[in-house]
Amino acid sequence: MKKMMLAFWLLSFVIAGAQQNEIIPRPDSCIIGKGFFSINQKTKIVLLGSGLEKSALFLQDYLQKMYNIQLPIVKSENGTGNIILNYHKIASAISGAYQMEITDRQVNIGGDNAAGVFYGIQSLIQLLPYSKNKALNIPQLSLKDQPRFAYRGLHLDVGRHFFSVDFIKRYIDFIAMHKMNVFHWHLTEDQGWRIEIKKYPKLTSVGAYRNGTITGRYYGTGNTNTHYGGYYTQTQIKEIVQYASNRFVEIIPEIELPGHASAAIAAYPELSCFPSESSKYPAQTVWNGSKEGKQVQQTWGVFEDVFVPSENTFKFLENVFNEVIAVFPSKYIHIGGDECPKESWKRSGFCQQLIKEKGLKDEHGLQSYFIQRIEKFLNSKGKQIIGWDEILEGGLAPNATVMSWRGEKGGIEAAKQKHAVIMTPGEWMYFDHMQSRNEDSINIGGYTTIQKVYSYEPIP
Repeated sequence: MKKMMLAFWLLSFVIAGAQQNEIIPRPDSCIIGKGFFSINQKTKIVLLGSGLEKSALFLQDYLQKMYNIQLPIVKSENGTGNIILNYHKIASAISGAYQMEITDRQVNIGGDNAAGVFYGIQSLIQLLPYSKNKALNIPQLSLKDQPRFAYRGLHLDVGRHFFSVDFIKRYIDFIAMHKMNVFHWHLTEDQGWRIEIKKYPKLTSVGAYRNGTITGRYYGTGNTNTHYGGYYTQTQIKEIVQYASNRFVEIIPEIELPGHASAAIAAYPELSCFPSESSKYPAQTVWNGSKEGKQVQQTWGVFEDVFVPSENTFKFLENVFNEVIAVFPSKYIHIGGDECPKESWKRSGFCQQLIKEKGLKDEHGLQSYFIQRIEKFLNSKGKQIIGWDEILEGGLAPNATVMSWRGEKGGIEAAKQKHAVIMTPGEWMYFDHMQSRNEDSINIGGYTTIQKVYSYEPIP
């Protein structure tokens, strides 16, 4: 999968289909023959390997929905004209490799594991004609492919903009189509808390909604003046996790800390260094509704109000993570760790005393202490943390994986310290930039073309 990016980052997007007979990402090798194989009512999906039912059902369902053709799934078949799924030993450092042979008599897909077979099916689907009225002819070919990276992910921030369950499933479909294997689900932000936590109901009754949203570019030229928000119940999350699993996609939830916590603090002000202070926001922002007390933010940016590193806060986060772990089976939990202003910690007598008691150098050391406390708890639950590259500041948590978004420097430094790294530099990997010189929609700035995204080489 030579052209697969290590990770893609996306706030709003349009994904266009590949031209017929083109496979995305580009496979390691693909030799096109002269004839075709035709899928018709007599074609069967043959399972020669055990444990491949998910992939077979996916293909069967796709063909039924898109072409109104129902192919039976069988365990053995002596005839020709079928699609055969099986395992195939492939020397690959990363699981998910596959081979596909298409002749005029049959299709053979062999993967080094079940995921590899599924990726072969995704390539087969990309070879199908767009028109539902055409014969289902696919070219004869011999194809070999294997993943280049173990983590191939797509991110979605639902804190600033909420998306429906149906949209999330469609998003996962796009992830699977491109043979990516991770959905990084950014669930909490200053502008909204999106996951039901039963022990703390105010996180959703208060934290999931804001009284308005800025219009225009940050800081905002106006306000929608509309109550806005939403959240996912744990039942809905379990459904989505299963949907992703059926497509060999792992969901990694992100619960932001210690910064980007305005929504949680609006629900439970005692999590702030200064519970009695009202929320701050840029003076230029057009605000809707009450300005008193703690508020879910209506604009974008970075805000001073962050979690106080008290025992009460740590207990709160441990209880939150206990419920997160119960619905997300992923080995990893993303804890954010980015853009945490230190102003409140500098003003707080409690924080300054804690720095002295723990023998910390400064507020950066306090952030490292905060992250390491959370890592130790999650490690005790069998989980590993991922954090943005700011978690390097003040000292990296012992077992943390670093996601390098402020360029490549943080990732290189973490790798030198023998930590796992996911390269996500904004210059290439963030899709909230302009994609044409003539700006046709509001974006964060910058100019990133599709060509530039595809040009990224994560390994120097």
